Amino acid sequence: MESKVSDYVTVARTGDIAPGQVKVYEVSGRRIALCNVDGALYAIDDVCTHDGGPLDQGMLEDDQIECPRHGARFDVRTGRALTLPAIVPVKSYPVEVVGRVVNGVITAEIIWPGNEQGTYAFEATRG
Repeated sequence: MESKVSDYVTVARTGDIAPGQVKVYEVSGRRIALCNVDGALYAIDDVCTHDGGPLDQGMLEDDQIECPRHGARFDVRTGRALTLPAIVPVKSYPVEVVGRVVNGVITAEIIWPGNEQGTYAFEATRG
């Protein structure tokens, strides 16, 4: 995917999402949960497919996030529903982190390529 600088939206510093943590960002009206699994970032919709609850309020353990309402678990790498009561996967988005140095600051471009509504990209800096 080819992206232009104008295609990026600054959402966070990469260091703000520690391993084992989840942070939610709104992009084009959609809540996206960025999950840090041992330093790798994964992006999923922040909504349980069972009842619409916010997944970021649940626990992230390894590569699984648990919905705080009824305990459904999802694989943050793929979006796959792992336990009942959820049976439908949550939408996941590929994330590519590319580091570069701009004015002495390391930046990481977190690219969330296309979905049915278009192509989005995140740009974050690590201080």
